[in-house]
Amino acid sequence: MDTLASRLGAIIGGITDAPRVYCDANLSAGLIRFMRERLRWDVFFVMEEEDLRRASDIEHFRMAAQLRRTLLTLDKDYLDDVRFPPAEGSGVLVMSAPQEEQFERLLTQIDRVLFRQPSDKRSGDAFRMPLLGRKLHVHTDWQGELEQP
Repeated sequence: MDTLASRLGAIIGGITDAPRVYCDANLSAGLIRFMRERLRWDVFFVMEEEDLRRASDIEHFRMAAQLRRTLLTLDKDYLDDVRFPPAEGSGVLVMSAPQEEQFERLLTQIDRVLFRQPSDKRSGDAFRMPLLGRKLHVHTDWQGELEQP
């Protein structure tokens, strides 16, 4: 379905090379600030949008795809391929760590592995949404490996 959000997502995606993520409500404000200030990511945070604060997981999944952003979450429910078919999404990244400091290390590693690869290897949507049609679950012992699509 062609919506204003999907059209704007495509336009903005062409303007910036910054990683574009859609963060659901279970990420802390501190992590949002870290992504924006330290990593320089373009972060859409649902807690800043009145209409999306209490949206269902499937609504977040669909909105991330419409906005052409990688969905970033702590919610392992998104790993369910029946409820959240990878081919219908713009990429899902589920993070697990016991402390905020470990999340920051994970985000730094994710930035390097997923979002800061030389642009000559990827272009278009593959550059802006490196997990397009895929999911990745990262945790404190993640070594930067990516499963092949």
